[in-house]
Amino acid sequence: MTLHAPERRPWPAWRARALAGLAGIAQTLAFAPRDVWWLQLLAMAGLFALVERSASRRDALWLGGSFGVASFVSGVWWLYISMHTYGGMPGVMAGAAVVLFSAYLALYPALATFVTRGITARGPWRTLAFAGAWTLAEWLRGTVFTGFPWLSPGYAHVDGPLAGFAPLVGVYGIGGLAALAAAWLARALLPTMANTRPARRLGDVVCVLALLGAGAGLARHAWTTPSGKPLTVRLLQGSIAQDMKFERAGIDHAMALYRDMIVAAPADLIITPETAFPVLLQGIPPDVAGPIREFADRTGSHVVLGAVGATLTDRGPTDLTNSLFGVSPRNPTLYRYDKHHLVPFGEFVPWGFRWFVDMMHIPLGDFLRGTATPSGFAVGDQRVALDICYEDLFGEEIAQALRSTPVPATVLANSTNLAWFGDTIALDQHLQIARMRTLETGRPMLRATNTGTTAIIDAHGRVQGRLPAMTTGVLTGSVQPYSGLTPYVRFGNLPPLVLALVAVGLGLAMTRRAR
Repeated sequence: MTLHAPERRPWPAWRARALAGLAGIAQTLAFAPRDVWWLQLLAMAGLFALVERSASRRDALWLGGSFGVASFVSGVWWLYISMHTYGGMPGVMAGAAVVLFSAYLALYPALATFVTRGITARGPWRTLAFAGAWTLAEWLRGTVFTGFPWLSPGYAHVDGPLAGFAPLVGVYGIGGLAALAAAWLARALLPTMANTRPARRLGDVVCVLALLGAGAGLARHAWTTPSGKPLTVRLLQGSIAQDMKFERAGIDHAMALYRDMIVAAPADLIITPETAFPVLLQGIPPDVAGPIREFADRTGSHVVLGAVGATLTDRGPTDLTNSLFGVSPRNPTLYRYDKHHLVPFGEFVPWGFRWFVDMMHIPLGDFLRGTATPSGFAVGDQRVALDICYEDLFGEEIAQALRSTPVPATVLANSTNLAWFGDTIALDQHLQIARMRTLETGRPMLRATNTGTTAIIDAHGRVQGRLPAMTTGVLTGSVQPYSGLTPYVRFGNLPPLVLALVAVGLGLAMTRRAR
């Protein structure tokens, strides 16, 4: 008698999609503030198993979409606060906007599962194609329409073994490796899948362990080296309520508060949050600007101010920019950094969406785009690469700025205002993203935020200190600059994208050959 493996019957569509949605929610729980990296692998393994059981590419498309919608709604729901609580948009419209935006973001995992299900060749080809398709889909999500790579799976692994790959392949590469590990894990643990032989299932387990072990080993390698002496820093967190930030009383309070916080004690570098001075730079009154200048000259402190930049003409200020201004001791010329990667709807209005933006009451909502390759703010013999708000989501742009400047910056600094999102998971998620940037570049990062999370992150992604959210305070410490270029800084996302294309291409070629 010959025994055959039981035929795998597809589950009812509604049940499979519901399970995919639960897997998507589980993936969100893997991110900060919980930081459970292995849960991300289990969630993606569950999705791969469902794709394997699906009856067609159309069903796989819906599975990826269900996974994505559930993951993004549960992960970026805090956008509702910015639109409704602070933007004044009706609650129903704001809620619908979050769901529709999540549905758009879900198109990318849906594309990945659609491509994966199209690979029918026997062997490892579907597993490899799943990793490749996921890498390409995440890169597209972070690029198309200016990109929104929030909750990219690689961020969940900042504290996991795969973090060791960050200096080589970046967050998208880690996401692809996580997809590969998840597919191996699914094939090893689920007996109903095609890989039923014990030896092959054991081989998949060995592959997962080898991949995690390689990442842990790479984490021990130093890709950059310390540069000079540590800098003393003071990072300011004013905790100015968003609903009063642009009111006259709030503006006056903020400028006086940050002036007093700046001049309270010297440091090599003092940084304020984004638009800490919510006026044109020229509009900062003498009783605020004067003491700051005198303090910098007297103490040798370098100060970074968040304010609004503009080009002055006979008709008044034009070409507004979201800017940071660097005050150097005994130097009347200010360093200026203008935000390059602007936020759609918050800092510029996409074509055809004026009606949507008009439903909100967001001041300063139409900025001019700044330069993409800043030279860095000189602090002694070190240079600090400044960026604003969610610009630190785009690791490729930071890497490009580092490799394209004659003297690469040795410290990263992010100035932001997350008061738009209240005391939510957005604050911890953004800190987790910043930690990934330090791993990719081998450089420390300083974060000065209005409401949280103000933090000092070393070149190995470890948080050296942070302030509690929604509190007024100053984070004082020191940071060791680092020099040298990691492979990721040198080559950007090109290596992982090429490998992903090869993996998908091989899967398609082997499928065509089998047919």
